[in-house]
Amino acid sequence: MTEAKYKRVVLKISGEALAGEAGYGISQEIISFIAAQVKAVHEAGVQVSIVVGGGNIWRGVAGSKKGMDRASADYMGMLATVLNALALQDALEDIGVVTRVQTAIDMRQVAEPYIRRKAIRHMEKDRVVIFAAGTGNPFFSTDTTAALRAAEIEAEVILMAKKVDGVYDSDPMKNPHAKKFDTLSYMDILNMGLQVMDSTAASLCKDNEIPLVVFNINTPGNIYKAVMGDAVGTVVHN
Repeated sequence: MTEAKYKRVVLKISGEALAGEAGYGISQEIISFIAAQVKAVHEAGVQVSIVVGGGNIWRGVAGSKKGMDRASADYMGMLATVLNALALQDALEDIGVVTRVQTAIDMRQVAEPYIRRKAIRHMEKDRVVIFAAGTGNPFFSTDTTAALRAAEIEAEVILMAKKVDGVYDSDPMKNPHAKKFDTLSYMDILNMGLQVMDSTAASLCKDNEIPLVVFNINTPGNIYKAVMGDAVGTVVHN
């Protein structure tokens, strides 16, 4: 078996990716599809952690734009990520992958509190760890959560699973002539204002020298290929 390029990874899955064609809610078909891909990576000996978004259920920014208090809207978004994390945990354990959900907001009846050393120990024991509830603080995105957790657990890469197959100079859904990048630097993202991740997350990755691979999650086997170091999507680094 080919040896994986990365031994410990953070997989960032947007909430929208879990919604499927409906565009909202949780698609059991998509959840199972992602779980099967994660299992393949896990069986390759890679230590896997996952940060999941909540945009398929609630977006804090959207709520605040409609007049809701931003902090309250963001806390609702954090709770949405917990719903997604529990659904993903169920799908993974249904196919034999031992999983732990850790939340940044204490809710011990459904998940463990986030403890850095415990998360690392779980991965060392071949358990997949899902980080939910963002950073536990309003005004921070789940992109920032992925960057923060990757730095904390000393992950070698962030795998950013999206609906598009990389980073473009404009929205490929709206502009058929959008140009795709094979490689970028974090300074490129910040200077060009590319909507890969928010500036806080990009700065965290840049300062901690954590590479980022952006790829299409809907293509079967892409997570495995990204872990193996194959050319999928766009690679962002310093």
